[in-house]
Amino acid sequence: MSKTVFITGASSGIGYACAERFAQNGYRLILNARRKDRIEKLAADLEKTYGVESFPLVFDVRDREQVFEKIASLPAPWQEIDVLVNNAGLALGMSEIQDGDPDDWDQMIDTNVKGLLYVTKAVVPLMKERGKGHIFNIGSIAAKETYPRGNVYCGTKHAVDSLTKGLRIDLLPYGIKVSLINPGATQTEFSDVRFKGDKEKSEKVYDGYKPLSGDDIAQCIYFCAALPEHVNVNDMLIMPAAQATATLFDKKA
Repeated sequence: MSKTVFITGASSGIGYACAERFAQNGYRLILNARRKDRIEKLAADLEKTYGVESFPLVFDVRDREQVFEKIASLPAPWQEIDVLVNNAGLALGMSEIQDGDPDDWDQMIDTNVKGLLYVTKAVVPLMKERGKGHIFNIGSIAAKETYPRGNVYCGTKHAVDSLTKGLRIDLLPYGIKVSLINPGATQTEFSDVRFKGDKEKSEKVYDGYKPLSGDDIAQCIYFCAALPEHVNVNDMLIMPAAQATATLFDKKA
């Protein structure tokens, strides 16, 4: 039987690119997103293009009961999950802490940290039962550096960094590998979401240099997933060649 990958936040960006990359390599796909129409279309398109089976799973990772209910409802053959990509996440706003919106804070913490925990808790027993599996958590350069006005978002990604290390320790006896993938500047819907649809602001983020694409990150994730069973990439930081730190870029006019 083909291997199975479960990708959260698969309707756009890095998650979408991962779905395509794993489909190209014959994986069966469990595709999660909140947007039912988009995730069902993606599943159908990948099935048609690559001849792989796919299972759309519509839920919001922030909803604890829904996460456990939906994952528990997977038919038995689909519970044999080889790879989990905890991709669902977002940034909202770039305010100094005193000007921040607590609703934005809640959404970032609930999605980036608690959502990752809920999905992981639901999937790990399925991997433990089989004595194997590989979990990828999507971090960020913000997991390694705190930058101006990144406060809460950076805090959530630092949490993902620490949780990944904890997961790796806890799951060590069960044959489950855990990897942290940290993208630098990547042109997806990320900045559109962060700036709440302000296209002028979001496009300026990528002016003057070539950013990473979702597929660049998907290639790195698949590379790690395809390594021999005794090999694990614990932590990968991926940057555009024009980016040295979270805030230092070689931008051309």
